[in-house]
Parts: sequence; structure tokens; C-alpha cells
Amino acid sequence: MKPGACATVALTCLAALTALAATRAGQDAPAAAFEDRFVTVEGRRVHYLEWGSPDARPFVMLHGIGRSAHSYDHIAAALQADFRVIAMDLRGHGDSDWHPQAAYLVEDYVADLERLVEALGLRDVLLTGSSTGGRVAQVYAGLHPGRVAKLVVEDVGPERPENIASGFGRRAQVDSEGWASEEELLATLRRGPTRVTEAQHRNWIRHETRRRDDGRLVWKYDPDVTRGFVPTELWDYVERIQAPTIYLLGANSRIVPPDTQARLKATSPNIEVVIVPDAGHYPHQETPDVFLAVVRAFFAG
Repeated sequence: MKPGACATVALTCLAALTALAATRAGQDAPAAAFEDRFVTVEGRRVHYLEWGSPDARPFVMLHGIGRSAHSYDHIAAALQADFRVIAMDLRGHGDSDWHPQAAYLVEDYVADLERLVEALGLRDVLLTGSSTGGRVAQVYAGLHPGRVAKLVVEDVGPERPENIASGFGRRAQVDSEGWASEEELLATLRRGPTRVTEAQHRNWIRHETRRRDDGRLVWKYDPDVTRGFVPTELWDYVERIQAPTIYLLGANSRIVPPDTQARLKATSPNIEVVIVPDAGHYPHQETPDVFLAVVRAFFAG
């Protein structure tokens, strides 16, 4: 592949669809039927969702910290006709078991992904990860270059500085108080400007919450995931990635600063950085039309 070639089509689609995404931001793809499945890792159940034909090319998706595989429901609905779409609940999240020793470092999540890929016999994998899922995807692609065909890393880089690590801890502390009802939680999610649709927020509440013993509604994730959300540096893994890779960054996010973007592009001619206008930390949720257009163009190129 020629230097810079991996994202040429994606960049074209990005420019063409920015206006389209703005006009369609309130729309959601129709609900798509999924299969709930599990693999076992060291006696723990790791949950994943699957859409589409098992004979199609596998597209594996990894969610961010505190979220679950269901955060990709609207993306899977649009891609299931063309791919075998698989979204995994990271350990301690969603319907995956919590780890008894709170082993929640990036490398721990990678071990579960390794087991999933092996159990399903996946080859030529198309892989994406958002936030913490993007860190997991970078490590996996560096460790297993022969398994990953193309990689999309969403608004995260190889570095997690202390300010980001401590920021999630503060959020988790607030979340631990819970909510009295679904509508109270929805009001919290809808407070202030957001490009995430109400339908997506309601989907999160439906699939990603549980009732605590005291009756309060809380997110499903293990509060101890904060013990693994520590300052992190993954450049050694990134330098071993061979697959064509797009780092898809929200223009309104500061997670991957310009100097990191420059170093990424200098690391390999197969790495491109694509900036999504009017998006923050989660482009696949805030601007799904752009995310889908970039992914489709990138995978077809």
C-alpha cells in the first residue's frame, strides 16, 4: 500500500458527508435483531453481541469505559447486511462477568479479546474500538498483526495521561449514587447540549443499567474498573501494527493532542489521522453517518 493511501477514500467521504450528518443527527437506524452469546475465559463469561451472516467478513467493535456492546446497536443495524458484526462487552461491563481481582488494565481486556477471536476462529478481522476499546484494539493489533486486516481507532491514542485517568474516577463516583428512575437518568443524560439521540440514550438505559439492592438504578459496570483506568503508554504496541489504520478523532475532543497526532503519522505510512468536524469523544454516537461512511470507504479500499 502506498503511503497515505489507506484513508484517501475515507477523507473524501468525510468531507462529503459532514453536512449530511448534521441534518440527520436526530435519526436512528431501525432496530436490528442480535444474538446474545458468551465465551468463557478462565471461568468467567465474556458476553458479546452478533449480527449478520457468520459467513461474512468479521467486524469486531469494542466500546468505551463504562459503556457496553449495546452502544454500537445503531451502527450494527446499518452494517449487518455486509459484515458479521461482533460487539464485545469488556470484562466488568455489560453482561460480561466482573473480575474477582479487579484485573482491568488494557492488557487484561486484550486477553479476553484474544480468547474471543480464537474461539470464533476469526481471520482477516476488521477491528474498531472507541476510547478504552480503542486502546485495547491498538494493543491487540500490535500483538497480532496477522489477524487484523484494518483498524479504526476512535478518538484515543497510545497515551492516557493522569488528568484523563483521574477524570473517569470522579465520574464513576458520581455514577455510584445511582438514579431513582429511568426518566431521572434520561434527564441527566439529556442535560445540556448533546448530539447523541434520545433513542440512543434510551437504548443505553434499557441494556446497560441494573437495579441495585436498594432499588437505585445504576450502570452495569463494575465500580472497580476504575482500578485499571490508570496512566497508560502504548507506543511499543502501536509501532508493531501492520494493518492500515485510521485514527478517527472528534474535532471538539482534546484526547489526542496535535503532537501525538504528528507522532502517529510519523510512526507508519499506513497510519492516517482523520478529524470529524462537530464531533467530540464518540463520533460513532454523535455523527454516526460520518462514522459509517468512513468505515465503509476504508474497508472497501
